Amino acid sequence: MKTLANHYPAHVAELQKRTKSVLTRENLDGLVIHSGQEIKAFLDDNSYPFRVNPHFKAWLPLVDIANCWLLVNGTDKPTLIYYQPVDFWHKVIALTDDYWHEFFDIKILAKASEVDKLLPYDKKAFAYIGAHIEVAKALGFEHINPEPLINFLHFHRAYKTPYEQECLRRSNAIAVKGHQAAKAAFFAGASEYDIQHAYLKATQHVESETPYGNIVALNENTSILHYTALNRDVPQAHRSFLLDAGANYHGYAADITRTYSFKRDRFAELIARMDTLMLNAVDGLKPGLSYVDLHIATYREIGKVLQEFNFINVDLDVAVESGIISTFFPHGLGHHLGLQVHDVGGFMADERGTHVNTPEQHPFLRTSRVIESNQVFTIEPGLYFIDSLLADLKASAHGKMVNWPEVDAMRPFGGIRIEDNIIVHQSHNENMTRDLELN
Repeated sequence: MKTLANHYPAHVAELQKRTKSVLTRENLDGLVIHSGQEIKAFLDDNSYPFRVNPHFKAWLPLVDIANCWLLVNGTDKPTLIYYQPVDFWHKVIALTDDYWHEFFDIKILAKASEVDKLLPYDKKAFAYIGAHIEVAKALGFEHINPEPLINFLHFHRAYKTPYEQECLRRSNAIAVKGHQAAKAAFFAGASEYDIQHAYLKATQHVESETPYGNIVALNENTSILHYTALNRDVPQAHRSFLLDAGANYHGYAADITRTYSFKRDRFAELIARMDTLMLNAVDGLKPGLSYVDLHIATYREIGKVLQEFNFINVDLDVAVESGIISTFFPHGLGHHLGLQVHDVGGFMADERGTHVNTPEQHPFLRTSRVIESNQVFTIEPGLYFIDSLLADLKASAHGKMVNWPEVDAMRPFGGIRIEDNIIVHQSHNENMTRDLELN
């Protein structure tokens, strides 16, 4: 297997090719990509955790250094302006030799305010790419995140190079270690707070390094889709556990979810059934097919599960047509994955950014794009017993379609979500998560 160093030259060449193409189309000379700046909390001298510009870390694995800049034009060797101040208040990260250095002309910036000395003097034909609009204006940029250019870059971000695919495999490997540690902590009777720390210890991440706030939920809390409260108290009884947690490797994210039942009970049977459904959905990821169609097919399969477990008492077609399945599965099937957890470009039909709408019945889908090889997706169907949604359904004209005693028996368990990370190849799907034997 090739190492990252072996894959990296082709990755830079591909980024150079994309850059040259869009600069020619937009009649520009180059891009100036800002890694970003620390952002101070209101009325405070403390900063929020730094999050690097994804367009910056697409080029090189620098994810924790603010005030850096990249100058790229698609032809010449890119220039990296590396911020390395003299500072006794904070740790200064020195630039140590690594596999990517030879691909950049590296210049050291000692004072962030003096970057203009290292940027092009005439910026009329250069586009600023970054979050700090006032900085860009102060430096004299006229082209700031131009939409046609951003659309082009976002569209092509969906195609992951072999280098990127290897980074994603490694982020999955880190996350799987955390999931295994968290699972053990759950079955040992730990609290949500202690499970979280078991996860972080296994991944060797601090909380600010995870790609998103981990969802560590016990019992009824598993029905809260983005639950992050981390209860410190051990519950009186452990019934269910949902862990939606990822990891970062060189700026590439893993996003994995597992659900467990503490006992071998009906909820455990429901988890096993949803696991089979999830793997069948993975098999449906095929180049040339629509991700929307895959979501709709999976939506229908969840309706079958509701029938099998006697949660609904109507024909499957009626359940689909009425929309009652959405009460139990209120989100999309998954999303693109890469430099960002919910990676960009998911609604684009082309590099101009033509938007592809999602169906009105499925407004929470995170991608409507045609599936193609070298794209990376999460597949994450769910089945939940959410009090507020159930209350709305019960009060509606469709309330009689539900076997409420069967549903009520599941409320203490919360819900189920199972999520794997998949690379679509032309001939097959690579399930990075299952390849690491996380079941």
